[in-house]
Amino acid sequence: MDSYSLPYTFSQRAQKLTSSTIREILKVTERPEVISFAGGLPAPNGFPVEEINAAFDRVLEQNGKTALQYGPTEGYAPLRQWVADQFKSRGADISMEEVIIVSGSQQALDMLGKLFVDPGSKVLVEAPSYLGALQSFSLYEPAFASVPTDDGGLIPEEITDELAAGARFLYALPNFQNPTGVTLDLERRQKLVERCTALQLPIVEDDPYGELRYAGEPLPGLLELGRKVGATVVRLGTFSKVLAPGLRLGYIVAPRPIIAKLVQIKQATDLHTATVSQMAVYETIKGGFLDKHLPAVRELYKRQCGYMLDAMAEHFPDTVSWNRPEGGMFIWVTLPEHIDGTQLLARAIERNVAFVPGAPFYAGKGKANTLRLSFVTVSEDRIREGIAILGELLREG
Repeated sequence: MDSYSLPYTFSQRAQKLTSSTIREILKVTERPEVISFAGGLPAPNGFPVEEINAAFDRVLEQNGKTALQYGPTEGYAPLRQWVADQFKSRGADISMEEVIIVSGSQQALDMLGKLFVDPGSKVLVEAPSYLGALQSFSLYEPAFASVPTDDGGLIPEEITDELAAGARFLYALPNFQNPTGVTLDLERRQKLVERCTALQLPIVEDDPYGELRYAGEPLPGLLELGRKVGATVVRLGTFSKVLAPGLRLGYIVAPRPIIAKLVQIKQATDLHTATVSQMAVYETIKGGFLDKHLPAVRELYKRQCGYMLDAMAEHFPDTVSWNRPEGGMFIWVTLPEHIDGTQLLARAIERNVAFVPGAPFYAGKGKANTLRLSFVTVSEDRIREGIAILGELLREG
């Protein structure tokens, strides 16, 4: 901070804010020579530019005055109904009144922090967990408590009475988790919702990657399973990964009393999500477009993931281990105990390769010998080149 006296005073909350580790790393990756495995960005080759352009044209030509006007806080009714119908087709009887449209799922996280968290409130998170959620909830000064995980993800039995006591909610990503890429199996999902029901512990289920499965069989979500046993599950979804993140469109599915409060919060935040974007997205997807579009996106991600896994098998030493994701965008790497991911990053950047160290993904003391690799926005040649460089650095120790 500059040495002169400032004519204003930031709130204590604002003074405690820190920049996202990933966003800071991405500043480095703006250099064209850097091979970046850091950003969790969807592949631009998967954006349906022509279809979205045509949808905006139709909306503005046919209903432009409505599209450019203020809209209801809850969101555009046909889009809310589309979301509800998607869950009905999966076995969860969701009504439109249980859906609110938000400006990306990151806004959903912020709204849930405002709704549930007081300073010192206990919030349960996986270890590791999504960095953006930790950053968003941290604004409201919770007391994070970490739920242990293993190679199969979150361990339901570790949610003890003591750990859950007084917790406002559990935040979990069951599908292709960010950062680990791990998918929670059916048995653990069932045990998790049963355990949380018994503890009267709400679950916030974040599922940005669920439609990006390219191996294995689809599994019911925590929302669907929770409705069968009386669990309180708040489900977050987004159109960022299935259409394009620039649309800034997501949704929350929750019991009506929660939605009612979220409506009040959103009214005080931004009144409503952009009407024209909602109408254009609905115009794009209403005829079953995603059923035709997503198979190509999944195949693209599967191919990219395969390139990276093959390169890692060829270049990484035997002392390094990693998972094989069934979908999503990330591979989680565990290094020998003596190698610190942050220190490795500094050496890698000198060789024009970037990734995200694993430690920032933990709410408490993180495992320094971990890192996250993202593969979807990098060409095959650059994947192989970047992984070869990382392999050299790892062998150097």
